[in-house]
Amino acid sequence: MTERLKNTVDVLVPTGALGAGVREADVTAGLAAGAHAIACDAGSTDSGPAYLATGRPKYSRDAVKTDLGILMRAQARAGIPLLIGSCGTSGSDAALDWMRDIALEIAQEHDLHPRIALLYSEQAPALMKAKAAAGRITPLAPMVDADPALFARCEHIVALMGPEPYVAALEAGADIVLGGRTTDTAVLAAVPLMRGAGAGAAWHAGKIAECGGLCAVNARDGGVMIRVGHDAFEVEPLAADNRCTPQTVSAHMLYENSDPFELVEPGGVLDVRQARYVAVDARVVQASGARFVPKPYTMKLEGASRGAFQTLMLVGIQDRKVLAELDRFIAQMHDYLVQRVHATMGERAGRFDISLRPYGWNAVSGVAVEAGAAAPREIGLMFVATAATQELATQIAKTCNPMFFHMPLDPDTPLPSYAFPFSPAEIERGAVYEFMLNHVVHVDHPLELVRTVHVEAGELQHA
Repeated sequence: MTERLKNTVDVLVPTGALGAGVREADVTAGLAAGAHAIACDAGSTDSGPAYLATGRPKYSRDAVKTDLGILMRAQARAGIPLLIGSCGTSGSDAALDWMRDIALEIAQEHDLHPRIALLYSEQAPALMKAKAAAGRITPLAPMVDADPALFARCEHIVALMGPEPYVAALEAGADIVLGGRTTDTAVLAAVPLMRGAGAGAAWHAGKIAECGGLCAVNARDGGVMIRVGHDAFEVEPLAADNRCTPQTVSAHMLYENSDPFELVEPGGVLDVRQARYVAVDARVVQASGARFVPKPYTMKLEGASRGAFQTLMLVGIQDRKVLAELDRFIAQMHDYLVQRVHATMGERAGRFDISLRPYGWNAVSGVAVEAGAAAPREIGLMFVATAATQELATQIAKTCNPMFFHMPLDPDTPLPSYAFPFSPAEIERGAVYEFMLNHVVHVDHPLELVRTVHVEAGELQHA
């Protein structure tokens, strides 16, 4: 039987993403188990570039306020630090301000008086352009250069923080630290590192627990507690009927990571080649052997911009003849619709794209279906027009409307009518956003690109 670790720094990780759901019973259990801090992530690039480009959050205000309220009340009861990284999904300044206002609202409603530190990591395009010109920005694959012009095209640019700004804020007296864009791992590793835990164990624990219960058998069953020592850490689910196993814990090194043995972080690389995962009992796993190898300090840059505009249409098709020759049907429809736009709108259409996506066939993968595959019972066919303006995208959709809804498989057959769910048929999706950056910026100090603002809970502000 493996002995339990002693003299650990214990961090309660209630969820993998603030706003996705926090269970008060789990938080209560974590506090009763002796948590020294509460920490979790609140953002990601998983859902694409729109949230960074616009500064708007992915999750609803109600969902975030509910989760944050549970954590702020727990922080006040226990008197332990609360750290939240990548606030408002993107971690941009506007997103962090949005989270700040929610926190101040909660504090007023529940008569809480925390000292709150705000860590801003959004970067001015002009500053990043100057750093690129000075050779201080390096591209990551698939980017091939750090052209200074890239930065001017971004609506917002953020630099991913490490744990140091969180540590500095806590040392300055903060009870709650709300961070801009931060690596998922850093926000969990901050308190263990501050309190003297081993760097390898702290970073490894942070990586394993970044998504809360995802490292447990029942991935959606609450959060986890990490207990970080000098050379090892333990991870345990907060829900009494959940459990961690060596397989579920070790497998999380594969999550969102191209290398299962190395994880690049600001200031170094986590190396788990020699890591060992051992079951302490039926619920708890102990991991040891990870190393954190210091490297020159860099911060990953994320930037996003607004591009063209899109208009959608949707039909459902059950025509058996069409479904039996779906690839031919879609190819000839696409050719016809493109030709029709050219013939009717001419040069006014500008550069445009028409995409037809047959959901129920191969719309998700885009890979050609193998020959001889059974025809689907029905498909949902989505039309996407992309053009320079919303008006043009919608005019292209309207131009294509008749044959998108009534195109036969063969020209000598009667015109069909496919099932359309909406009237009007055109759905204006708005702008299309894209990521512009996949780079790192070299800094002389971990706090160089971070701005810290301290707020008293009595200073209620409205978004």
